[in-house]
Amino acid sequence: MTLSAQENDSIPKAADSLDIDLKEKGIVVQDVVVNKRKVMNPLAPSKAAFYSAVLPGLGQIYNKRYWKVPIVYTVLGVGIYSYKFNDDFYDRFRTAFKRRQAGFTDDEFYDINGDNAEGADPDLDVDDLERQQENYQRDRDLALVITIAMYALNIIDANVDAHLKQFNVDEDLSFDIKPYLDLNPITKDPNYGVAFTIKF
Repeated sequence: MTLSAQENDSIPKAADSLDIDLKEKGIVVQDVVVNKRKVMNPLAPSKAAFYSAVLPGLGQIYNKRYWKVPIVYTVLGVGIYSYKFNDDFYDRFRTAFKRRQAGFTDDEFYDINGDNAEGADPDLDVDDLERQQENYQRDRDLALVITIAMYALNIIDANVDAHLKQFNVDEDLSFDIKPYLDLNPITKDPNYGVAFTIKF
């Protein structure tokens, strides 16, 4: 069954959204400029965090923040050095404390200066050795906690920095509201309203 041209014209057609005249609706689009934005990798933050977790500072290199790498290694190096320093002294005082409790008097803290006479009191007694041992143990544990926190901060920094690199900070990014007035060149009727200008 075929329809004649007259019958075909009588069938209502759906309005095409592209055929709608925006001027009749009171909307005027004067100029549209499309800026090409560089494509962002949505997995970049997790990649940067993973790299920093595997090797501290690698996430910062991935983010091209090379100046942060010496800071990362300095902070972690100081933490590791502090841990090792305190652990060595803890071991020395622990060994001396154990030997002193066992009845030996040949530890390095019995006669530090070498000026004690035979049978004289030790330079550091058992209580001093125990106190020093506890101090160095506390400092060692604190250095370990701070080093782990700095390692985690290195990972967080790489992740956040990668997130921040994806924000659009162009100077073209703006929203402006201006009054709008235009004269119809044929009828000389004024068209007025509000113009919204969005640049992105």
